[in-house]
Amino acid sequence: MGHKYLQVTFCLWAITCLLLPSPSVGVSRITLKKQRLDLHGIKAARMAMHGEDMLHNFGSSDGEVMPLKNYLDAQYYGVIGIGSPPQNFSVIFDTGSSNLWVPSSKCYFSIACYFHSKYKSSRSSTYTKIGKSCEINYGSGSISGFFGQDNVKFGGLVVKDQVFVEATREGSLSFVLAKFDGIFGLGFQEISVGNATPVWYNMLNQDLVREDVFSFWLNRDPLAQVGGEIVFGGVDPKHYKGKHTYVPVSRKGYWQFDMGDFLIGNHSTGVCETGCAAIVDSGTSLIAGPTAVVAEINHAIGAHGVVSAECKEVVSQYGDLIWQLLVSGVQPDKVCTQIGLCLVKGVQSMSTGIKTVVDKKNMEGLSAGDQVLCTACEMTVFWIQSQLRQKETKDRVLNYVNELCESLPSPVGESAIDCAKIPEMPHITFTIGDKPFKLTPEQYVLKTGEDITTVCLSGFTALDVPPPRGPLWILGDVFMGVYHTVFDYGNLEIGFAEAA
Repeated sequence: MGHKYLQVTFCLWAITCLLLPSPSVGVSRITLKKQRLDLHGIKAARMAMHGEDMLHNFGSSDGEVMPLKNYLDAQYYGVIGIGSPPQNFSVIFDTGSSNLWVPSSKCYFSIACYFHSKYKSSRSSTYTKIGKSCEINYGSGSISGFFGQDNVKFGGLVVKDQVFVEATREGSLSFVLAKFDGIFGLGFQEISVGNATPVWYNMLNQDLVREDVFSFWLNRDPLAQVGGEIVFGGVDPKHYKGKHTYVPVSRKGYWQFDMGDFLIGNHSTGVCETGCAAIVDSGTSLIAGPTAVVAEINHAIGAHGVVSAECKEVVSQYGDLIWQLLVSGVQPDKVCTQIGLCLVKGVQSMSTGIKTVVDKKNMEGLSAGDQVLCTACEMTVFWIQSQLRQKETKDRVLNYVNELCESLPSPVGESAIDCAKIPEMPHITFTIGDKPFKLTPEQYVLKTGEDITTVCLSGFTALDVPPPRGPLWILGDVFMGVYHTVFDYGNLEIGFAEAA
């Protein structure tokens, strides 16, 4: 009788095991490799952030929005296979763009193609020719080519009939020096060039993953063998501590959300009190934000910037007047027009703390020198207004603002920091979902080199994006390495938790 009960129990256990889904079913893992940052890469990233095309495209609300990137500083990449049999490529898994592209065997006249693996359609039995030409513009160059279709293999999955770009021209030195071959976009279809269906969408359409979620864990240990991991179809509890804080996607295209106040130490900068847009971007190592705020960060951490003569001129000649106008209640966005440094319809509201693009008609009325003075005035107003909230005296405020003129971020990346002073630097805090997300100096300072050749650099760079898209922050690997990030496509949410 006991044997019968044992047999029945065993059968029930076996059936239950068969019915329950395996933990690995519908989940795909990709191990990421890590490339050490170098000084040239960080400088190139900052230069690209200041490109005119980038500013124009981010601010554009008409037409096709292009992914805007400089990938020379990207650290984390993985391997995928395209075709049958698979041809392997190292790619950046990029949440800031939506297309998949790799170099084509038909790329004859770009130097970059000779340094990377090239896709040969003739060697794939599953290839389908499309042939439609396309171009993808980036902050520091562009790639062009044509669309093709083939199977894409990665992490144990095979996405069938994926449309991708076969690049025949890579017009930037960035791609020559890059350690990766191509880009694997994980953004929304709204920013996909040619309206090509992103790989992630096809993973969902072909029922390859269990949940409409993918997550990033980036290993910040420079000595670790594994650089990180992407989990498609779920999250790995080993990758984070505590619970995730979720915020809704505010605008499809990039993984964009609304961020709250931004603090240096315990002091609010005031720039995001009424909210700022932010993008989570795995395709860049840096954190980018408004010039006026990055200048304050530079000053607080002792990063060397660019001395601005125009900024100092505004402070010395107009500092007292700006102070008096603000104290008397004049709106911050009216101050520079009242003292004659900006036109009436010039740069919009510095209550947001962001330099914006003046419309073409008004730009014609300003010389290059006048434009610089107008911008310097706008930043001075923002800084003084920020200090007024802290009830500092006029002399102390003007001295502080004058020092900030020496801390303006340099587009060529001159942001060296004394490594010995890292323990004395303030925390930087982002407010997300009404909760503080702190970065310690050890987390936001980038190190390159070893021993006596070690150079410490600020992980922040300047990017001024005009309304309605701006003010805008881009949270790259510096932030994602500290906070495990979940991209929930099903619920259109982004989740952050302390990385394990």
